[in-house]
Amino acid sequence: MWYNGGVNARSENRIEMVLEFLGQKGAYLILRQLLEGPQRFGELQERTQLLPRTLSLRLKEMEAAGLVTRHRFAEVPPRVVYELTPRAEKLKPVMDALEEWAREA
Repeated sequence: MWYNGGVNARSENRIEMVLEFLGQKGAYLILRQLLEGPQRFGELQERTQLLPRTLSLRLKEMEAAGLVTRHRFAEVPPRVVYELTPRAEKLKPVMDALEEWAREA
């Protein structure tokens, strides 16, 4: 994955890896939903229509990449909320530009 790449990785390769990551099933949808604010797993699943396994896998990958923070609350029943990191929020203008480009295509 791009987030585990070496310091000397060429920028073109890093861009390719980021685009590949964002192109994985559900990654874009999850980021777009979390740009609206923190959400629980059930909310994300309902809004993205992803299978629970796919959603869980992408969230774990995004957390490992430093894009998503998982907040667990010591409550009964347990409550977990997912939120974008400031690093991930920087993707908003890029995602907006991609959406605009796709509309024109």
